[in-house]
Amino acid sequence: MRRPQRRVAAKQTRLREVDEIRLLNEWIDAGKPLPRTKLLPPSKSAGPVPTAGEHPEYGACTLFDELPLSQKTKDGLRKAGFTEMSEIQRAALPHALCGRDILGAAKTGSGKTLAFVIPLIEKLYRERWGPEDGVGCIILSPTNDLAGQIFEVIKKVGQFHNFSGGVIVGKRKGIEIEKERVNSLNILVCTPGRLVQHFNETANFDCSQLQLLVLDEADQILDHGFRNQVDAIISQIPKVRQTLLFSATQTKSVKDLARVSLRDPEYISVHEEARTATPDTLEQYAMIVPLEQKLNMLWSFIKRHLNSKTIVFLSSVKQVKFVYEIFKKLRPGIPLKCMHGRMKHVVQQAIVADFNEATSVLFSTDITSRGLDIKNVDWVVQVDCPENIDNYIHRVGRTARYNKKGKSLIFLCPEEEAMLEKLKATESKIPIHIRKPKAEQLEQISQSIASVLVKFPNLQELEQFAAYAASLGLPVTPKIRFISHKKNVSKKDMEDIDMKQMKSSLEHEVTITPKINIDLTLCDGDDDILYPKKPTADANMDDRLDDVLHPKESATDTNVTGLERPFKKKKLKINVNRPSGTRVKYDDEGNAIPPLASVAEEVSLEPVVHKDKISQRYAEMLREMQKHDKEDKLEHKKTLREKKLQKKMKLKRKRQEDTGAGSEEDSGSESDRGQDTANKGKKRYFNSDDEDNDAAKDGDVLAQQEALALKLLSNMHS
Repeated sequence: MRRPQRRVAAKQTRLREVDEIRLLNEWIDAGKPLPRTKLLPPSKSAGPVPTAGEHPEYGACTLFDELPLSQKTKDGLRKAGFTEMSEIQRAALPHALCGRDILGAAKTGSGKTLAFVIPLIEKLYRERWGPEDGVGCIILSPTNDLAGQIFEVIKKVGQFHNFSGGVIVGKRKGIEIEKERVNSLNILVCTPGRLVQHFNETANFDCSQLQLLVLDEADQILDHGFRNQVDAIISQIPKVRQTLLFSATQTKSVKDLARVSLRDPEYISVHEEARTATPDTLEQYAMIVPLEQKLNMLWSFIKRHLNSKTIVFLSSVKQVKFVYEIFKKLRPGIPLKCMHGRMKHVVQQAIVADFNEATSVLFSTDITSRGLDIKNVDWVVQVDCPENIDNYIHRVGRTARYNKKGKSLIFLCPEEEAMLEKLKATESKIPIHIRKPKAEQLEQISQSIASVLVKFPNLQELEQFAAYAASLGLPVTPKIRFISHKKNVSKKDMEDIDMKQMKSSLEHEVTITPKINIDLTLCDGDDDILYPKKPTADANMDDRLDDVLHPKESATDTNVTGLERPFKKKKLKINVNRPSGTRVKYDDEGNAIPPLASVAEEVSLEPVVHKDKISQRYAEMLREMQKHDKEDKLEHKKTLREKKLQKKMKLKRKRQEDTGAGSEEDSGSESDRGQDTANKGKKRYFNSDDEDNDAAKDGDVLAQQEALALKLLSNMHS
């Protein structure tokens, strides 16, 4: 009885879904807002889902329950805690539910993810999409962590639907498993590179039925870094589809919009007329700090904010590694973490999860500046100046999310004050306040860093590439290889760099600071996963700056002065008139070692080992072992033969005993005759030793019998 009941229940469910979809389509068509409609003022509640014939407008509603959404989606939103819509959601959802293309821009932390997650789920639900229909929606994300965060939101909102989905990102194993399952997924959250890989390698991977394409952080995806990959993806999907683009700093380039085939898009920028481009609850500060004092300022800031969750942005992976390792050795009193693009995706996810749970300091590159929703970040500190205003907005957007308070601080060098003027410009809409550093609160840690480098020399390889060598603990400024190509700089501009300024930067004087003993015994067990790899044999020899990293100090002079020398290598010449130098070495006891002592043979009291005699002895032992080996083989062969013969004799003797037991019933004469015949027919295998032993035994028995007879006769006559 269960099967008919289940069939009836499934049929009723399908009928209810069909009726609900029909009602939703009628409601969407009847109450859809006019094109180019901006954010409308909030309206009164329209109540629950209308009945047939009732189609209220939903363009000005403020609650999710007032939108034309399926009951499963509303249940998922309610269970996830989403009840009231944000401004970007109020403005984008009515147009997106109608099937229009969206070009949305809003401040960081304003809820852009839900603005495209809800329309894609509703689109597939109204189309009655199933596993056999294949890929129905693709969401492109610039980073792996953002893709995982988007997928978590999809799981919460669509937990009552029956759609299948997955995250397909790079830096993760299991590409063969993905190839087997990717065709059966309805929703793909992926990075552009991984999706192109499946287009090229996965058999029968088809997206010809795609209904909706979403680009999160669209300005970065449409940038030059993803240009070829995005073009390859667009060529593999149908042109007739719905496209949604969202970002905090949206692009309006006609070329970029034409590349993704937007059809009469709705440009939605709810904060375009806002007073500021950043959240209103964000307090922003800037400090003019010399380059050599940035680490001291950062250390002082962390020591004075030990109870705050802080994200520190640095410009390169090497700087992130170095600052994290040095500060970890110095132990500021708060947990430290680091994150950069060279880490595996699993490691990045674990770091973000740990940082969400506890108060700590996260050193990171721009990999965490976009899209990541990190809870309760108190401070965002930018040690290095961002490339442009958009990067600044995305960095500070990690705090003050969802109307919560937050603070940001940026360190600018004196030559970077032009960036401060851009931030304070009217068109930028960034209210930033200038703060002057207090000299009495600034802690100098250059000497401490130098002592740490003595204990951990592996960190010097990270440090030698930094621009502010003195503040990083180096005794002199290292020689830095000049980069042949800089980011966002043309080739022509690279040729116009002032070479004299570079030369002077390599010739300034630096004072060697005395070493300070710091108790770092607890740091010996720290992981060295962030230490650089050892240089290979084919590496450029200019990278090994041992003479710079390990200078020789004099007993009378502790200052090292840079010498004038030609800048180019081809101008270096050997001075033939230069006097020959004298070098004196000392032993452990302080006595001078003669110059030729290093090449002389050392006299040892241990017995001399002659290699020829040892090899001769081994050869003799080998010959003896081979000889004994032959003898052992012959002996073993003989032993096996004897065992085989004994076994055959035993079997034959057993057969003879069985034959003798069967003839006992015959007459005595026959038995005697048979016994004689048996004795005569008995074969002998050994005629030498065995026969002599048998004859000797018979003679002894006969002699004993004769002696016994003589003894009896003598007793009878006596």
